[in-house]
Amino acid sequence: MQLHDRPIGERIEALLALSREHADTFCSPSAWLSRERYLANHPTRILVMKCMDGRIHLPHATRTPLGIITPFRNLGGIFHLGWPYLGEMLTDAVDDAIKGGSGVLLIISYHFSRGDPARGCAGFACDADAALAHAYEIRQQAEQIFGRDHRNVYPLVCGFETDTDALIIHGSDGKTLDIADLMLNEEGELGGRVARLCPDMPGDIRRDLLPLLQGNLQHVDSLRDTARELDIEHREWVICIGRGFDFLHLPNTALIVGPYSPDLSQPIATAGAIINANMKAGRIPDDGLLLLASTPYESIGVDRARAELKSRFLSEFAARVITSEHPALASRMITRTAVVHWPSRRLELLEHA
Repeated sequence: MQLHDRPIGERIEALLALSREHADTFCSPSAWLSRERYLANHPTRILVMKCMDGRIHLPHATRTPLGIITPFRNLGGIFHLGWPYLGEMLTDAVDDAIKGGSGVLLIISYHFSRGDPARGCAGFACDADAALAHAYEIRQQAEQIFGRDHRNVYPLVCGFETDTDALIIHGSDGKTLDIADLMLNEEGELGGRVARLCPDMPGDIRRDLLPLLQGNLQHVDSLRDTARELDIEHREWVICIGRGFDFLHLPNTALIVGPYSPDLSQPIATAGAIINANMKAGRIPDDGLLLLASTPYESIGVDRARAELKSRFLSEFAARVITSEHPALASRMITRTAVVHWPSRRLELLEHA
């Protein structure tokens, strides 16, 4: 029996087990050493604006150690850098990198499917051109904040083709580099191709982009001639509100609403409508849905206490929206509120207040 067909209690426990497994892997000696070694050789800070779609697992698709890529996830990959909280988080991440002597690679991603447009991004009604146009809007906003010379922060528009897991790099002149078009023996040419495609990219940032592209080429090559289940049917049964969901990279399982927009009610209501439709269509059991709220914290004391308060607020806010917009769905809603110890990625469930 597949996960989405199981009773709600079993589905929730499987999800929590996945979070524990993710934290155990992240905290292992080998993973810690891999991160330290990687950052010693490639210190550029890598930030990614991405959709909540579970198929877009960039550490896996680029063979990069966990913890190197910092994701910002939201429904449809829809962001506006003028949103106060998002802008502050992004600026703080850039400040930390610059003070440490490193540049920043800001990857602004969108995704689509070549095999079937219906497997594209639901946030843009599977319109890849609209998703790409939005990515360029974010790029312009990043330039307005961090400078158009790209000397310290390089905003890179990057596609993700979900049938092959291939990255598509968009250059400054409108040309692209599609990893799916390359063979493994062309790996040594990637540096020159990126230099020609993005001539304004600083050398240190280009150096630290290359391992991602090389890893992606190796990953894509390993999938050639491999039968893959390209699951296009929506079966989401979880609404996640907040941050700290790095463990959730299961396709068609969760709808993640990042706490970035000034109006969170609209994406929460949309997520509720999607799950309601899934139940009515029989794609998932109608015995319940999970509302999971989470906030990361770095240290015990005030930081954790604030994270707990924030998670409880987000949980209560989302529950009110779902109750108001989808009262029948709310009667089947199971709520879990958590904080995440960010240094270990450990999800800690909170007792109900």
